[in-house]
Amino acid sequence: MIPDQLTTLGHPVRLAVFRLLMRRYPDRVPAGELSSALDVKPSTMSAYLAALQRAGLVEQTRSGTSLLYSIHMASVRQMFGFLLTDCCRGRPDLCTPFRVGDTPMPDQKYNVLFICTGNSARSIFAESLLRQIAGGRFVAYSAGTTPSSELNPFALEVLSSKGHDIAPLRAKNVAEFSGPDAPRLDFVFTVCNQAAHEECPAWEGQPVNGHWGMPDPVKSVGTPAEKALAFQKAYGDLKRRIEIFAALPIDALDRIALQNAVDDIAREGAGESA
Repeated sequence: MIPDQLTTLGHPVRLAVFRLLMRRYPDRVPAGELSSALDVKPSTMSAYLAALQRAGLVEQTRSGTSLLYSIHMASVRQMFGFLLTDCCRGRPDLCTPFRVGDTPMPDQKYNVLFICTGNSARSIFAESLLRQIAGGRFVAYSAGTTPSSELNPFALEVLSSKGHDIAPLRAKNVAEFSGPDAPRLDFVFTVCNQAAHEECPAWEGQPVNGHWGMPDPVKSVGTPAEKALAFQKAYGDLKRRIEIFAALPIDALDRIALQNAVDDIAREGAGESA
């Protein structure tokens, strides 16, 4: 099985599909969304997904008439475990940049970066919420993957109505958070699916990563009241997730437990919006 898995991942586009689904884990992603994100014809994407399924790396579920795909994490862990045990002789110092399952993260003020495409609404909400809910334990940042953006007026209105200080907020690009002068990040969260599809910098220090994808309220249509409702919903969904995140006993959890907790928050959020 392991040789078949490695052979399957030897194809560059199949590897790209696998990497994208790993970034979206624990999401279940429609095949059409994968095709669009990687600019691959639907029929070709179906062949790639079938090959990844045969190798045990991806699993398929059905939701109504849609086929959804996600990482088969038990099988992937088995593959990684084989590589670590056999190829690396069980020495994490050879094959991983940190010691898996080692001591909990130290008691400190943690730097958290929230990423979406435009840095105009969702990531700005998340930054403001974490600062308000647990600013004593976390330093919150946000950024976008597009070259330039502006803060959305609906988003600023929602934040002002909730008592947030909007004066320090500005739209930023993820490039500000790479390089020698950037803050060392402990957590990085993508809060939109498009940002998770894109290639972000290789973060120094291997921060814990999470994907909390949700619809973009900026793209909502309808009356002003209907648009405002979309922004209120995005704010409320993020508030629930951030309250759970801020309550985690981070100082008592090792990296694996902490990553699992972050993934659980993503699953709870997906259940709310399903």
